[in-house]
Amino acid sequence: MMTVSENNMTIKVTPPTEGLFDLMIFARHTDSQDPYNWVCSYQIQCLEPHNGEKLPENPFHFWGLHQKVRDFGIEESSHKGELLVAPQGTLLLCLHTSRPLLATYELVNKDLDAALSEKCLAAQAEEEKLSCYVLCPFQGYYRLSVFVKDLGGSTFRNVANFLIHCLKPVNQNELFPLGLSMHCGSGISSSDHGLSNPSHSAPIITTKLGKCNITFHTLANIEVTASLSKDKVISTKYPLERYVLVTHLRTKVSVCVVLPESGVYKVGLFGRSKDNKDFAHICDYVIRCFSDPSWSPFPRVYSLWRRGCVLLEPRTGVLQEQSWVRFRVKVPKAHQVVILGQEMTVLQQTPNAVWEGDVFTGAAGVQVKLAAKFSQHCSSLEVILAFEVEGGSPASLGCSG
Repeated sequence: MMTVSENNMTIKVTPPTEGLFDLMIFARHTDSQDPYNWVCSYQIQCLEPHNGEKLPENPFHFWGLHQKVRDFGIEESSHKGELLVAPQGTLLLCLHTSRPLLATYELVNKDLDAALSEKCLAAQAEEEKLSCYVLCPFQGYYRLSVFVKDLGGSTFRNVANFLIHCLKPVNQNELFPLGLSMHCGSGISSSDHGLSNPSHSAPIITTKLGKCNITFHTLANIEVTASLSKDKVISTKYPLERYVLVTHLRTKVSVCVVLPESGVYKVGLFGRSKDNKDFAHICDYVIRCFSDPSWSPFPRVYSLWRRGCVLLEPRTGVLQEQSWVRFRVKVPKAHQVVILGQEMTVLQQTPNAVWEGDVFTGAAGVQVKLAAKFSQHCSSLEVILAFEVEGGSPASLGCSG
């Protein structure tokens, strides 16, 4: 194991068998592309070999931080030295930076294939810090390689290679979901998209209740949408998109997530400004819950669910059959708001701009829709939300505000 700093070099040698070995050292100037020159040799006599596990392959030849790491924009690492220990199979590596950087990571272990390796890493890029959350699913040694580039750069350069020793591996069912981007949690990307003051700055959210609310302050011209995914869905009646509800207030966006079952989920946030037709990816969050939640989904959302629309009651998209349900909702610029179900119910507007009324759900299998007229002279109703009516035990309706 060779570690090189600006003015010294250390080599640790573990001969594979007993006997006499030659260690030859070659060097060249850091800025040179010439061949390495032989500098010196040592003879090592091994009387008793070390029977420990073989170290992972390292094609980059050095361990720890690159000797010119400051030139790449890295100021310091949260871990000193080249060996990092993960007693419980988890590790958080932080690299403090002198300028905003993007990073990718590679985790290598003799039992780890490329697909599983992807589920072991979650990366966060902030203005002055790069963070890598590492999960180790096997006992033994790993190589974690770090590659960085400037925001406008074209190629990632290897700046560090750490040796991780995992003493107790994590359960493979608790690894990260597939498809995480290099922007997890808040950071450079969320700031660039006009989001600030996050409720959750770290990318990993653990919940015992099986629900959480991620909020950001936003600019007035930014629209946000969200997706929810899970690698293996066991038994969910409704699509996972129904378990996320995005609410835009005047200067804030709220992404409310409820989980239908235990496991590890990915929440992807996407945004666009008024000038753009397409949504661009902002960042990802990981939500972990192992307490066996079973929340009902939110109602189906249609395109007219826009900035200022707020669902106060009911907060579930599944209503109990043959029951009365209180509806309270804010729909800006609406001239009339109605509930279409077994019958049509016209909601009344209160002085604080909330449309409310009591609605009878009717028989199971009926779909109840919330619709609105946005012009006094238009006779057609525009559907905003749709609810399912089901039999069986009553769902917890919940309310907000």
